Amino acid sequence: MQAPVVLASTIIDASFVDYLVIFAYFVVVLGIGILARRQVSDSLDFFLSGRSLPAWVTGLAFISANLGAVEIMGMSANGAQFGLPAVHYFWIGAIPAMLFLGVVMMPFYYGSKVRSVPEFMFRRFGTGAHLVNAISFAVAQLLIAGINLFLLGSIIHALLGWPLWIALVIAAAIVLSYITLGGLSAAIYNEVLQFFVIVAGLLPLTLIGLHRVGGWDGLTSGITDAAEANPDTVAPASQQLNSWPGEALTGFDSSFLTIVGIVFGLGFVLSFGYWTTNFVEVQRAMASNSISAARKTPIIGSYPKMFVPFITILPGMIGAVLVADVADVKAGETVAGGASGEGVTYNDTLLYLMRDVLPNGLLGIAITGLLAAFMAGMAANVSAFNTVWSYDLWERYIVKERSDHYYLVVGRIATVAAVVIAIFTAGLASNFSNIMNYLQTLFGFFNAPLFATFILGMFWKRMTATAGWVGLVAGTLSAVTVAFLSEDAFGSWSTGTLPIAGQGASFVAAGVAFVVDIVLSIIVSFATQPKPASELRGLVYSETPKEDLIDPDEAARPWYQRTMPLAGIALVLVIILNVIF
Repeated sequence: MQAPVVLASTIIDASFVDYLVIFAYFVVVLGIGILARRQVSDSLDFFLSGRSLPAWVTGLAFISANLGAVEIMGMSANGAQFGLPAVHYFWIGAIPAMLFLGVVMMPFYYGSKVRSVPEFMFRRFGTGAHLVNAISFAVAQLLIAGINLFLLGSIIHALLGWPLWIALVIAAAIVLSYITLGGLSAAIYNEVLQFFVIVAGLLPLTLIGLHRVGGWDGLTSGITDAAEANPDTVAPASQQLNSWPGEALTGFDSSFLTIVGIVFGLGFVLSFGYWTTNFVEVQRAMASNSISAARKTPIIGSYPKMFVPFITILPGMIGAVLVADVADVKAGETVAGGASGEGVTYNDTLLYLMRDVLPNGLLGIAITGLLAAFMAGMAANVSAFNTVWSYDLWERYIVKERSDHYYLVVGRIATVAAVVIAIFTAGLASNFSNIMNYLQTLFGFFNAPLFATFILGMFWKRMTATAGWVGLVAGTLSAVTVAFLSEDAFGSWSTGTLPIAGQGASFVAAGVAFVVDIVLSIIVSFATQPKPASELRGLVYSETPKEDLIDPDEAARPWYQRTMPLAGIALVLVIILNVIF
């Protein structure tokens, strides 16, 4: 006779009203999936929404797809552990790259009518680089989907006390249902809804938590007291309460090396590598209805993005002061419990803060916001994976020249497979007390060398196809090597030969990958034959006429509907935020 499932004690004591709010949200999500299914008649509808969506929809979906479990829980964990320096992931490590994507790179993606970022690589560099990029991207999405699924399962565990593996399966089934039904349209329309739900859920948490801790002065006093009481485990208050130079985040003793690591490793290599080449984000812009809308998609997304730290990082800082369990973890103690049931970690900060400060009703909205974020993130990973798998791997290399309906079915099967695999990769995320360490390590492996290849190939017509795949492989291997030699990027597998750890190690790994990729690509390019210039139109900046890169009708529109004024205002705003903090 099978033993009954024993429910663990719950972290969050939700009421009937809270569960009603959550249930209503799930009904709406599934309803959107069912409605979106009516619009899916071919593979372009399923994978790219028929390239029919307006800029404001794709812009909100662009930022919501990024505002997933990793962003919410990971950045609140960063806030609890490191304080204000975590804002660099937004104001240095996101906004400039998002603006560059909209102004410079989206015209190439959208104008070439490619269906994915790896397909652009195929046109520029041929089979070798395309295959390396497609495989590495697919693997990365399965790993990152596992992170989102792990945290989504953690919420269900915290609410109901179910064993984590049961929570993972339930969470996976919810996401799978609406993605399989409606494809990218279902994902995007849900992401727009989820953006507003996330803000509605987390903004009250910030305001009530800040009031409870005694305002900004009370928060700074609490952080200062904790740092003075635990100098061996907690970074000095001056490092936690000022974004620059940011030693608390990188773990470097030198202010100069810290600034170089943040500006070059995070702000240039990791940031531009993620935002300009990551198909999870670019796919949303590709679904827009014109080249002008595609360019404005990441720029529109940059406006809410720059204010996200106030509902993610700030609650993390509040939680480290207000929540005794998190404060004990920060002081170096081991605390029983946590969302995983295996001990409290920084990843649990937001859950414990919600438990301690939100009344019933608001608690339900906040939980719904977290669930929305996790589903948005995982849905983005899965929808990007099924596109690359179907178009770039299955159709190009395995089964060619079949009907459009055949590849639509392949995409739906790939969606199911991706969710099932994510259940198993979720276990890897559970090994990290701060999942941003894990995520940045993955970005160093996959995005940093890809950006080096992209940027060199887009602005240097002499770069060859051989250099494309050689640079990618060498860059990835160099990042993996640095991670293994660091202190804790792979836990017990890391050797600790290099005196770098945590997110600082990922900045170094990304920088090394970028430099190795660039240097080898240049050397190999001079030793091999490039493509004729006539084949590089729409692929290389110098060989592409200006009229191919802009919408001729945009100049006649009001300033708030034009790409460059919107990008300029966003850049000024983010500079002001950097100065203030």
